[in-house]
Amino acid sequence: MFIITNRRVDETKADLKAFGSEPSEKGPNELRLAEAKQVGGKWKVKIFKDVLTKAEGEAAGLERRRDENGELVPFYASQLVAKLLSDRLVKLDRNLVLFVHGFNNDLKAVLDRAQNFEDTYKVEVLVFTWPANGGGAGVLSYKNDKRDAMASIGGLSRVFTKLADYLDEMNAKRIKDIELEARERFPDDDEKWNKFFTTAADKGCPYTVNLVLHSMGNYLYKHVLESTALRVDRLTFDNVVMVAADVNNVDHASWVDSIAARNRIYITINEDDVALRASRIKAGEEQKARLGHYPYDLYAQRAVYVDFTNATHVGDSHAYFEGRPLTNKSVKKFFQQAFDGMRAEESLEYQSARRLYCCR
Repeated sequence: MFIITNRRVDETKADLKAFGSEPSEKGPNELRLAEAKQVGGKWKVKIFKDVLTKAEGEAAGLERRRDENGELVPFYASQLVAKLLSDRLVKLDRNLVLFVHGFNNDLKAVLDRAQNFEDTYKVEVLVFTWPANGGGAGVLSYKNDKRDAMASIGGLSRVFTKLADYLDEMNAKRIKDIELEARERFPDDDEKWNKFFTTAADKGCPYTVNLVLHSMGNYLYKHVLESTALRVDRLTFDNVVMVAADVNNVDHASWVDSIAARNRIYITINEDDVALRASRIKAGEEQKARLGHYPYDLYAQRAVYVDFTNATHVGDSHAYFEGRPLTNKSVKKFFQQAFDGMRAEESLEYQSARRLYCCR
């Protein structure tokens, strides 16, 4: 799988020691790319150099770009990873998940979870990992991770922008060809033109792109959305899946309703979530109700709320997209469809008075 990080990296290392627990020495907005593979049960890592040589770019079949002044620009690692990832998605007939992890996660835990996603849901995972190992359990670690999250706003914002740019570039020629064919077929019938264009565009897109945020990854996402540096109107993601969101429930509609998604914005809730209950009652903190465990005041107009409380085998899980909760077929089906960019709530019971769907 491919990794995007704003952690400090060491290009001389080929294992998880290549990634530090601190932000890049060039600042937390500096992004690096890597590929990770499991070999003999251990993670092996290759850190990409930011700029490829001309020979490396040409050997990979990359297209040479020009800047606004018409000057040739170098081949970048991001260009290479975008091509490799797109080729892999098409070859394996899989959808893409951009995964943003939560609080106090070391890189091994992040990659193990991402690998579990790939194995369980048959998706390709692109990981954004930020310095989020505050140093252990407790209030100090939790506060440190919140500060780390705030420092990583610019880095994640750049990830979204780059991903949108590459997707736009890859789609531009395909869309142009479909428009030309629609014009040739239906030059004087706008209704048929629109129907043909929409159908052809949907069929011609070989994969969906979905954002999965876990726990405090949602806190980071919230602050990215509230940053004026990010264009929030770009339809990069088919589904945005906010699992066990460690953010305040109060006023969440003010930023959730700014999310642009082609299909669905899911917010999952488990009232018995042990981690969110713990984060609320930490000594010395006046934590407000967390979005991921509080089934009230669910007022976002664009969100689909899904309650997993009392679902068989979910219990007090904070990560009910993995492990024992998936022995519940309804739970697994929801996450499979959500991670694939589909409408995942249609088989669930809807409780109109509470404005949420229930997974049992």
